[in-house]
Amino acid sequence: MNPYILATLLFGLGLGTTITLTSSHWLLAWMGLEMNTLAIIPLMAQHHHPRAVEASTKYFLTQAAAAAMLLFATTWNAWLTGQWDIFQLVHPIPATMITLALALKVGLAPLHAWLPEVLQGLDLTTGLLLSTWQKIAPFALFLQLQPAVPSLLIVLGLLSILVGGWGGLNQTQLRKILAYSSIAHLGWMILVLAFSPSLSLLTLLIYFMMTCSIFLTLKLNKAFNINSLSTSWAKSPVLTALTPPILLSLGGLPPLTGFAPKWFILHEMTKQLLVANATLAALSALLSLFFYLRLSYAMTLTSAPNNILGTLPWRLPTAQTTLPLALFTILTICLLPLVPALLVLFSV
Repeated sequence: MNPYILATLLFGLGLGTTITLTSSHWLLAWMGLEMNTLAIIPLMAQHHHPRAVEASTKYFLTQAAAAAMLLFATTWNAWLTGQWDIFQLVHPIPATMITLALALKVGLAPLHAWLPEVLQGLDLTTGLLLSTWQKIAPFALFLQLQPAVPSLLIVLGLLSILVGGWGGLNQTQLRKILAYSSIAHLGWMILVLAFSPSLSLLTLLIYFMMTCSIFLTLKLNKAFNINSLSTSWAKSPVLTALTPPILLSLGGLPPLTGFAPKWFILHEMTKQLLVANATLAALSALLSLFFYLRLSYAMTLTSAPNNILGTLPWRLPTAQTTLPLALFTILTICLLPLVPALLVLFSV
């Protein structure tokens, strides 16, 4: 892609997110979300592959439906209250519609079906943008709406954790597995949003670190399905040894960084006397842990095909910058002792 066009599109992404983050007016927030959508679609379709065009079309239609629903709900709310302020949600029906529209924007269950299909059609760099940056603006609106319908947020959170774990069990494509992982992690954030917004924000930050680490690892290995992971030992043995801790951190195992947000969220849910919900979330997390262990097994305990028909991929020195990967890998594996300090920082 032309660097000037790429810079313009990335500027549009940043500007759309900034407008939504700084707005207190529903029309401005809606405009920021639309700028985000329109800026990322050319990035999604840049390879002119039929699968990429299909993913771009699905993403556009889904986001357009969510935007229309959001605009209708905010107009209804303005008609009821006489103002467009984001914090003025007094009627439960517009509040519920806005929550569902934002859930469709980010891919929360049961409005999640588009996310695995769209992510499967993208290259890993654009998929990383879709899994991280595109979540910021809708999540900022979720943070401002969190007192409106707490019971709906709990239902969406539990359902997303369950669907994210259950849906990834029978997948062989890594991008679909990461899409279901994204759904499950978003469920954890939404589950605790009504009780501790700072904890939800911390979970989002740690999810971004872990997701950047695993996407950059797969990009360096040029891995797109589980079978291709078995050749990673020959390509980069050190990175292959570090990838299972990254995957297990995504699964939430101690003493890795991903354990902290899940532990704090379960603790917060127990304090709110929602023991049954906390138990269901913890048991559903075991489903996600299974396919992370499956990927770890494929990388470390299986060997590449060595018969005549199983040819190894051609290997050349990578041109990818490895500094971001090294930074995110260290944070994903070793940040656990500093997480309480980060939680205090986010609570201030």
